[in-house]
Amino acid sequence: MTADLRASGPTDHTLVELTWREKRIEHRIRFGHIVDEQRLDRHRRIVSFVPGSIFAFVRWAANEYGTIISRIDILRTVTTGEPYQTLPFVRPGGDILLRISGWPKVQRVLAAIDAIEALDIDPADVAPEHWRHLNHRISVNEPFRIYSPEQHRAWLLRREVSP
Repeated sequence: MTADLRASGPTDHTLVELTWREKRIEHRIRFGHIVDEQRLDRHRRIVSFVPGSIFAFVRWAANEYGTIISRIDILRTVTTGEPYQTLPFVRPGGDILLRISGWPKVQRVLAAIDAIEALDIDPADVAPEHWRHLNHRISVNEPFRIYSPEQHRAWLLRREVSP
């Protein structure tokens, strides 16, 4: 990747702009394998992911009256020519596996990620179907299935034999 991610030409990498202004705005990666990073200034940086990567992008913002946005998106990065959905601060976009807003629901997703990590499983390697399941169930305030080591082993085997 070139030194200037903003000026680089066509690439298969997905770029995500992150911002951190304490107690005002936080755009951060909760999990995922960053392959390149460029610091724009004290508060902003751009990170990149290779095609097929899964990552969680958390956005939070507040003003003098309190929280104005709380959101988590889990995306799978796409290859050139593959269809994708657009998302603010993500170029070009990705396959959105989970899109949740509102702090109570975001907390449930973060707790589910913590539970997966407690099993010694990297959330970036979790079956995409699990993130979709989580999205559907949490968005309607229903209980969801907990990701299990058995489910993960089955996903890893299926991924090996799938084209």
